[in-house]
Amino acid sequence: MLPDPLHPAVVHFPIVLALLAPAIAIGLFWAIETRKLPARAWLVVVLLQAVIFGAGWLTAETGEEEEERVERIVREDPIEEHEEAAEWFIWIAGITLPIAGAGLLSGGLGTGARGVAFVGTLMAALAVAQVGHTGGELVYKHGAALAYLDGPTVTKAMGRKAMKKLLSGSSLEIPAVLDGSGGGSGDPSNDSGQNRRGRE
Repeated sequence: MLPDPLHPAVVHFPIVLALLAPAIAIGLFWAIETRKLPARAWLVVVLLQAVIFGAGWLTAETGEEEEERVERIVREDPIEEHEEAAEWFIWIAGITLPIAGAGLLSGGLGTGARGVAFVGTLMAALAVAQVGHTGGELVYKHGAALAYLDGPTVTKAMGRKAMKKLLSGSSLEIPAVLDGSGGGSGDPSNDSGQNRRGRE
């Protein structure tokens, strides 16, 4: 059975791989240029870049499926910022892929392609870092995770005034009770009961 929602479960794969890609690319570039490895060793970078592009595209598709649900909680601007960052990442990864493929060639053409592909992996890493940053803001700053809780649970955890503030589009930090931190039990009803017993 697939996780629900799927987007948070798959989003980390392209992020981690894209951040690792520049180190792998520069290592293989050096090894090939110093003749420690043949040019065909660059196939590792090509395959890695193909996985990054494919995983990025799949992650974006799963994000679009969740967009309507999250829009009930989060304003449109931060969602669009996250989408635009993801689109830039996919474009960069897609353009880098055929250039990396040309790096399998021998001679000066292959060397040049490998160098350009390395730059492409750096750009993709910067782009995916922005994707992760904007995605993190959606969850931890704008409360996107609340879209997956039922109304009564959210109201109990946050209170009616806080819910009205969130739904009006105001910035609101998610209380610790929702993520199980902050010393509470994670159950608002239990915490309130403990407070009452303490007062008695």
